[in-house]
Amino acid sequence: MKFFTAALSLVVASSLFGAKVTAVKTNIAEEGFQMYIVVEALRALGHDVEITEGVEYPIAYKTVAQEEKNVAFMAASWDPLQNNMRKAVGDENLFIGGKYIENCAQGYLVDKKTAEQYNIKYINDLKDPKIAKLFDSNGNGKADLAGCAPGWGCEAVIEHQLDAFGLRDTITHNQGQYSAIVTDAIARYKTGKPILYYTWTPYWVSGRLVPGQDVVFLQVKESAHPVLEDTALPNGANYGFAVNAQRIVGNKKVNEHKDIAKLFSIMKLSVNDVSGENMLMTNGENKERDVMRHAKMWVESNKATFDKWIAEAKAAK
Repeated sequence: MKFFTAALSLVVASSLFGAKVTAVKTNIAEEGFQMYIVVEALRALGHDVEITEGVEYPIAYKTVAQEEKNVAFMAASWDPLQNNMRKAVGDENLFIGGKYIENCAQGYLVDKKTAEQYNIKYINDLKDPKIAKLFDSNGNGKADLAGCAPGWGCEAVIEHQLDAFGLRDTITHNQGQYSAIVTDAIARYKTGKPILYYTWTPYWVSGRLVPGQDVVFLQVKESAHPVLEDTALPNGANYGFAVNAQRIVGNKKVNEHKDIAKLFSIMKLSVNDVSGENMLMTNGENKERDVMRHAKMWVESNKATFDKWIAEAKAAK
């Protein structure tokens, strides 16, 4: 009887004081906004949340999956781009939430002026050395692609396509700190020079170089992807990458807290809201306290939606 009473007391205490939760932050500063909104919701439910330092995606997945004591989650699991990273730690070790942020596009872009002047519509067009040379920024005769940082997942797609489309001889995939590489491309654009770069949404780059206005997306002539058989969209367009959703992914401890499981399944955030916040960051509001403030401002401005999440999560509990 004493054992039963003690166990019951632990359950009651847990329900009264909430769970210990570890929020695993990625090392992409622009993904902090969506994480802090989840943190605000968890705290509104009465849970105690601690936030890690920013880490690379593979480490984030491993940290979430291997956490045994506390609830753990990351708020920016790219589906399907990072499905291999998720599977590497074992789907059986994870709680996979709903589509938190949908319609996350990505692909190759060039400045509109050059695209129209030379009728460039496909990344495959850069197999022509004369076309590729237009985007040469260091004088070696090859196009310089402001590409994807190692470990993000997108770099594997780009590397696969450079081989599949026979572009190794005409394109250099420049990798490193993405924000620095793409900032250099933007500076080149401002001087009137052609640019070629990879990017995604939500991200601030498409606020600086607006697709359809300043730059255009390039398509691929056929699907070539390391994981997916087909990257064509329902309208027939094919940009070489799937349209992604960002999911909230947690460890199996999430299942022990029905309110958290419900919350992770129902939260929805507009990709446009994230892009807008990212623009605030690139305009100087980029300190951690700024991002936290942006999240609180979003909660205040979307109180009806936020309160609905909280009510539904509490009902599940």
